[in-house]
Formats: sequence, structure tokens, C-alpha cells
Amino acid sequence: MSFELFVGLRYLRARRKQAFISVITVISVAGVMLGVMAMMVVLAVMTGFGTDIKSKILGANAHIRVMSRSGKIDHHKEVMKKIEAVDGVKATAPYIYSQVMLRHGSGVSGALLRGIDPSRAGRVVDLEKSVKDTDLRVLSGEGVPPGIILGKELSRLLAAYPGDEVYIVSPFGGSLTPIGGRIPHMKKFKVVGLFDSGMYDYDASFAYVSVESAQQLLRLGQSVHGIEVKVDDIYGVDGVSRSVLDCLGPAFWTQDWMQMNKNFFSALKLEKTVMFIILVLIILVAAFNIISTLIMMVMEKTKDIAVLKSMGASSKSIMKIFMLDGLVIGVVGTILGLMGGSVLCFLLKRYEFVKLPSDVYYISTLPVRVQVVDVVLIALSAIAISFLATLYPSYQASRLDPAAAIRYE
Repeated sequence: MSFELFVGLRYLRARRKQAFISVITVISVAGVMLGVMAMMVVLAVMTGFGTDIKSKILGANAHIRVMSRSGKIDHHKEVMKKIEAVDGVKATAPYIYSQVMLRHGSGVSGALLRGIDPSRAGRVVDLEKSVKDTDLRVLSGEGVPPGIILGKELSRLLAAYPGDEVYIVSPFGGSLTPIGGRIPHMKKFKVVGLFDSGMYDYDASFAYVSVESAQQLLRLGQSVHGIEVKVDDIYGVDGVSRSVLDCLGPAFWTQDWMQMNKNFFSALKLEKTVMFIILVLIILVAAFNIISTLIMMVMEKTKDIAVLKSMGASSKSIMKIFMLDGLVIGVVGTILGLMGGSVLCFLLKRYEFVKLPSDVYYISTLPVRVQVVDVVLIALSAIAISFLATLYPSYQASRLDPAAAIRYE
């Protein structure tokens, strides 16, 4: 152990007459610990929120959507073969997307009708997790009426549950009246399952049917509205999109998951950054405690500093003693804060005792995800602030004149 560290640790262990300094030291450690704990928990929740929302969005939406500028794709099987030949593409599936009205008894609600190919949709979007008790293949059955899967919240709004029959009313594909108007097309469907993604907006609006049923309802013939694409690297969708367009030509256009949710994820990233900056202020408050502790310690140890200098200790060594004192406070507080934050994050994740209204926050429980990068950033920030807090008191201690300090002793 170096001379400076040995003396610094002795100064932190105050004797009975210096108990007040010891109390201030404990308060300084506690301040750093609480700041680190708060920062760790908040950043873990923000990261978990973004990760959870991202997984749910990608569970209900494809990585890339390929659409025709004419509004529909006539020979979608040939187009899918061309897309699957592009590097980075993992799977494709056709889809139909339309706004409709659903009616069951006296309940009426608007919905987003999604026609999917049950044999291919599972390769592109992760619907199996959302439709837990139902096999998607029931949508492709030959039953009369055909099957439909409703969002959980949409099912509650309509009071329509598995086994009930609902009517889909579409403004597209209806017959013309003698005066030139159009009668909405209506078709009966049987509820064969419920969709529960955990996101209120999706669960309150989505309804799934087979592509064939959607084509008949909307009078599309063999056409579809677009093709959903799954890629190997979700963060490389931009390059894959360009390759798909180069392959298909100018008659098509694409939209990836980043473009569809750009504003949301940008706001989430900005909020996480702002929360980090705000929570750094808590550690700054603890840093002022470190400054006051060291200043009081320097005042208390004036005679000791004078004796050390008289015995040959350099100003650099004196400065190093008090810098090490401040760093010990910062490091101990940081370690305790990281330990406490880890325990609290574990409890939040394991027992989920914080509940959220899903219609406001998209999710029902507080998500927690601890990233190594965040932990390292928190630790470095806390230790750096603690180190900066030691500079002024340590510099003042190093400038002490030993002759002036012991003149009247």
C-alpha cells in the first residue's frame, strides 16, 4: 500500500473527536449510492421499455413492406420469388390491409382488417406468441362462415368471443344503387381466436382473416395489397429495401419498420438521454457533499499536513492523499449503488409489482433491461464526478504552508 493511500484511509476512519467528519463521509457515500441506484433503475426501465415496444411492434409488423404504386399486386407469387432471391431476405408473405366495420349484436367498432396467408405469415411476423391458444391454420379452413381472429380489446368492445359470429362491413367492393351510390359489402365470420400482443392500440384494432377471405370481401380477385418481408438483420433493412427496389423496378415502393416508427423511437431515445442528464444532477449534489467533507477534513488535519510536509512529504503527495479520499468515497458509493440498483432491477423484473395502465403506456408491467454499456457509463460518470470534486480541496491542502500552520503550537 502506498504512503498516500495508507494516510488517506486513516483519515477516513475518524477518531471519537472527529466523529462528525465520519458522519459527513457516510452521507457523501450514501448520496453517490442513491444517485447511481436511481440512474441505473431509470435507464434500465427506459431500455426495457424501448426493447419491449420494439419486440411487440416487430411481432405484429414485418421488417419491410413491399407495395405497388398502383395500389395492389396482381402476380404476387412471382414477385415473392424475386424478393426471396435478394441477399438478406429471410422470408416473404402476402398481405391485405383495409379499414372495416365490425358488428356483433348491438356492438359496432371500427377495425383494421389484415388478410394473411396462415402457412407463411408465421415466418415473417411472430404471431404465434400473440395468438397463443389458436393455430393460424384455422383461418384457412373451408368452414362456413370463415374464421376470424380478433384483438383482445376489440373482442371486449364487441362482446364477441371464440365461437361467436360477427359481421364485417366494408365500403369497398359493394354493389351500386340505381341512383349511383354504393351499398357496403357485408360478410359473416366466426371468431376462432383472440390476438393479445400486449399493446393496447393493436389489440383494440386488429382483426385477422385469411388472404382468400379478404380477397372475396374486398372483391380483389387474386390480387393483394402488398408483400411482407423478414430480413436477417433488422438494423440493415435500409440496404435490403434498396436491393429489393433495384430487383423489382420503379413500379414498387417499400416501407421498413424504422420508417414506420421513426418518430416514436427517436422520442424514446431523446427521453432516455434527457433522463440520464437529469439524474447526473443527483450525483452532482453528492459531489458537493464530497467537497464539503474534504474541506472539513483539510481544516481538521491542518497540523497533520504541516507535520507531514516538515518530514519531507511533497505537495503532490498531500494532494494525492485527499484525492484518494474523495475517490474512495466515490468508488464505494458507486459500487454500493450498482449493487442496490441491480437488486432493485431484479426484483422489478422478477415480481412485476409495478403495474401500468396498458391503454396509456402500451404495456401492462414495468419492463427492465440492464445493459452492460449503461452500467459502465453510469459507473464512469459517477467516479469521474467524484474525482472532479476532489480537485479543489486537495489543491488547497497541498498549498498549506507548514510554518504558518504550526507557528502557534
